[in-house]
Formats: sequence, C-alpha cells, structure tokens
Amino acid sequence: MAYATIEDRAAVEAEMPWSERGMPPTIHEQLRRTAEKFGSRKATTFQMFADAGAPEDTLTWIELLARTNQTANLFRSLGVGEGDKVAFLLPNTTETILTYIGGTTAGIVCPINPLLKSEHIGAILRDTGAKVLVTLRAFPKTDIAQKTAEALELAPNVETVLEIDLLRYITGIKKFIIPLIRPKVQANHKAKVLDFNREIDKQPTDLTFKTSTEDRVGACFHTGGTTGMPKVVQHRHEGILYNGWIGARLLFRETDVIMCPLPIFHVFATTVTLGASLCSGAQIVFPTPAGYRGDGVFDNFWKLIERYRVTFIITVPTAMSALMQRPVDADISSLKLAFSGSSPLPVELYKRFEAAAGVTICEGYGLTEATCLVSINPPDGEKRVGSIGFPFPYTDVKIIALGDDPKECATDEIGEICVSSPGVVPGETYTDPKRNEGLYYNGTHLRTGDLGRFDEAGYLWITGRAKDLIIRGGHNIDPAEIEDALSAHDAVAVCAAIGQPDAYAGELPCAYVELVGNKTVDTDELIKFANERIHERAAYIKHLEVIDEIPKTAVGKPLKNELRKLAIKRIYDAALKDAGLDATVEEVVEDKRRGLVAKLTRNGASEGQVSEALGNYTRPWEWAD
Repeated sequence: MAYATIEDRAAVEAEMPWSERGMPPTIHEQLRRTAEKFGSRKATTFQMFADAGAPEDTLTWIELLARTNQTANLFRSLGVGEGDKVAFLLPNTTETILTYIGGTTAGIVCPINPLLKSEHIGAILRDTGAKVLVTLRAFPKTDIAQKTAEALELAPNVETVLEIDLLRYITGIKKFIIPLIRPKVQANHKAKVLDFNREIDKQPTDLTFKTSTEDRVGACFHTGGTTGMPKVVQHRHEGILYNGWIGARLLFRETDVIMCPLPIFHVFATTVTLGASLCSGAQIVFPTPAGYRGDGVFDNFWKLIERYRVTFIITVPTAMSALMQRPVDADISSLKLAFSGSSPLPVELYKRFEAAAGVTICEGYGLTEATCLVSINPPDGEKRVGSIGFPFPYTDVKIIALGDDPKECATDEIGEICVSSPGVVPGETYTDPKRNEGLYYNGTHLRTGDLGRFDEAGYLWITGRAKDLIIRGGHNIDPAEIEDALSAHDAVAVCAAIGQPDAYAGELPCAYVELVGNKTVDTDELIKFANERIHERAAYIKHLEVIDEIPKTAVGKPLKNELRKLAIKRIYDAALKDAGLDATVEEVVEDKRRGLVAKLTRNGASEGQVSEALGNYTRPWEWAD
C-alpha cells in the first residue's frame, strides 16, 4: 500500500485499533520474531573506517539474537533487574547495538552522549542511578576513557564498568602499534572494571531469564545536553516498538538496506532507524564510530551506498550540506529515499540534494519526549518543502492556542504543537515527576514547546518554539546556561541568548548583553569568560553583541523575538553582501502563518539571485515592496 495522502493514513488506522495490532511486549521478543523469520539474512553492519573497501563487521539476525542474549545475560549476572539501569558512553560499534538491545532486555538502557563534558556525564549517571556503565577502553584519538574516569568519581552508584576495546577492529601494523601508544588513564573510582567481549563470551547464547510479558520502561534518554541537572526521558517498549512498526508498515522490507551515520546515543538512530530494522528485517549499516563526523565519511559516502546497495539513507540538514560539496562519484541507483530530521531543512538545500542524488527527501518531525516520531512528508505523496508533513497513523496532533484559556486553533492559526500517540504516556514522560506537571494539554497530549500550524491540506508546519531552545544541527541547547554564564560577569546587567541563523547548522548560539552602568567590556574576553563556564562546545557563544538596552516585557523579561529579528537582519545582510548583491533586509516582521519573515529591498537584485544567496537559511524572506 502506498502512503501518499491523509486518506492513506486514515485507511491504516481504520484497519484496526493500535491495541489489536498484535505487537510483541518487548524489543527482545520483536528481535526473536525477526530472527526466526529472516535468520540468515544480514542484520547489522559496522565499519571502523570509512573507505568503501574497509573490513566490515556484520551479524545475521540469528547471530544478533545470540549475541544480544549473551549481553543481556551478562547484565543480569551483574545484578541488573527490570527496574535497574545500564548506561553506555560509546561511539557507534557493533557492541553499542548489543548494549542497547541487551540493556532493554535485562533492564533499562541509558545512552549518554560521549561529546558531553565529564561533569555532565557524571550528573546523568547519578540521575539515572545506573548500576553498570559500558564504555571504551582507552584508545588513540578519543577521550571517552578519560571522561569516563572523571565522571565515575561523581557517580559512586556505578558498580561495574564494562570496557570495549576498539583494537579488535584494527588490522595490519596498527594492531601492534596501538597498544604501545594507548593513552594512560588515571582512575580514582571504586567500580569494578571488566572487558565487555571477554565477559559476554562466557555467557550462554539463550536467555537465562524470562523476559517481560507486559509493557514497561525500556530506555531512558537525556535531553538538552547543556544543564548540570539533565532532563531524563522514559521510553516504554510499546512506544519504541511503535516507532519501529511505522518504518516496517509504511516503508521497509527485509530486502532493504538502511545506512545510518547518526550516533546510537540519539533517538533518531536507535528508536527510529534501528527500531525499523528490528521490525522489518532490513539490514542497517553504521559507517565509522563517529558516523557523519568520522574521518572520510563524507568523501566516501556515495561509494558506501554503492558497496552495500543502500536503499534508504538517514540524514540531517548539516550532513546534506556537507555532501553537496562532494561529487556523486559512485553508482547510487539502488537508493530510493532520503530521510531528513532533527532540524528544519532549507528549501534550496532540498532542491540541490534531490537534483544531485536523484532521490526524494522526506522531512519529518519527532522529539525525545514523544519517543520520537510524530509526522512526515508522505514518501509516496506531495512533499511540501519546509513542512513536516502530516501525523503518522495512531498519532493525534492538536494545535493549541497559548494563554489562560487554551483551545484548539483553526487552520493556519499558530499555536503550540501537542501530541498524543503510543509513544506518549501522560505523567511518565520524565523520570522527575515534577517535570511532568503541566506538561500535557487536557491530560492527554504532550505539550512539545514547538509552535506550529496546520495548513488547509492538513500539512503541519513548525513556525517557532515556545520554549526558546536553540537547535544546533539537531542538538538542543538550553539558552539558560549561556545566560547564567554571562550573568556571572560583573559588567553584565541583563543578557539573552538566542539561536542566530546558520546556513550549515540551522542555528548557532548568539548572545545580546546590556552592561551595568558605565562599565565597558571587550566582547572577545566576555565570550571567553562565558564559554569557560558552559558545559559543552555545542553551546559555546558564536556571536556576542553589546547593546544599549535589551528590549523587555512590562515585567522585565527579554523580548527574544526582537533579538532574533536583529540576528536575522545581520546574518542575511552579510550573506547578501557576500553574494555581491545590493539587496538588504529592510525589516523583519512577525507573520501569523510563517513566523519571522525578512522583508528585503531589491536594489537591483533578482529573486533568483536572492534565493541562491539565502536558500540555505530556514527563515523565509519576501520583497518589502
């Protein structure tokens, strides 16, 4: 069945209620069913290096089930019960996949972003109460082992550390050199340290315990990534399997090959993509430990598609932008579709990628708090570029007017996007019950904090964010931490952080500062001062501007949309100038349908010239006259 229209969506729902779909109670049971059905077919593939001829590490479905059972048995032997947490601080590897699925089988798995600073990692380990941590043994060109040692000093609840040695993926002379240059790590924690592969090899390939027969929490993902006390989101098996079912029901078959260069600590890679593979039997390929950030991935990307006869690619706008700087130098005729998520996709980038790769791009929307998937531009239907399509089957989206008297908005009226689906469990979104207070509209629909509207055809559009997050390449940044860091300076009276437009990352952190009295400050020194107090590089300030007075509400709260207008004008004017155009931004206005819109004076520039200059930015523009 094609999935092209809202009527197709309704037809899927009309087949039967979600509760009658016969879904397995756990991820492990889904894996068992898939292994039984497609046992000898390839399931997962990992490449340590990016070149198209590099060795691959591939497991069939039968092998994946056996190794997952061994991993889950190991966790149980270490005291992990259904309510206990197994955290992992890892790049992409075959073992990361085993840890994720095995962790959901034995207990609750907690992926952690290894790019975070050690104090933040320690905070997540404490907040989750993890008993076991799976991480890397010290290895050249990665500081994960060093961060682990520092984080464990802050998290005495971790009883066992299981180390994965990337040396097993190395061949040739490097296999003998690396042990000689392996970094030394000073460990001052009391956790027992064991070798992951050596320990799972001791375990039987059949489960030694009975798995759940009812739904329960299977994973916890942290969100944000910039505050000392992270928000931890709970994912139940039902919600995770709902995401996988969507992929299997609408898109993937066992003959498909999905390439996913996204990190396994992120829901887009695990809940959505790996989940779709588990439910459909499609092979999933993870190139290099760092995915898109790995050495040579962009240069070899098209050749990897040819090597594995990839049919679907999972991508994000920043990766697409980098790929457009490389020629399509391989046979990619196997490719059917590209899926883009994490941040808005600029129209011009959409057109360039579609023309270069010869494939349709489906832009979608999801969030960690909803166990990810919410909507997508229909794979077989009309793609309204810039929209996020219409909701998936069994997902209900309401646009709710903000204010003291919340109510559903009319067509093209902007309000907060609120979501109900099998991935939303009212009252259980966050591990901290206080964070769940006031989080649901009418007690049923998750308030996403995103602003949007439905158009006349039922397509959903995001127009802004009620919660002011800065989204840099799909990474959520809380502006509060940037503001706290700046406020620590004695010359700063008032400050506000926003996301300024960026052609590559979508947004970058930008700050505006109002100084105390007659004090002066060097902006570079102030940026340095603040960045030293910010937890991670992604949140470092990229532009800071001192202004006479920050616009404020009647009660003194910064009017961030006024600051966003300043940033849009500055960025767009610079882009137009760099393109050799005399066109300038006359003003930035708020449009009830499109959010902030830049209005340009022509000054001899054509529409085509301006579209080319501004096409990689997501905020719309129009002529002022």
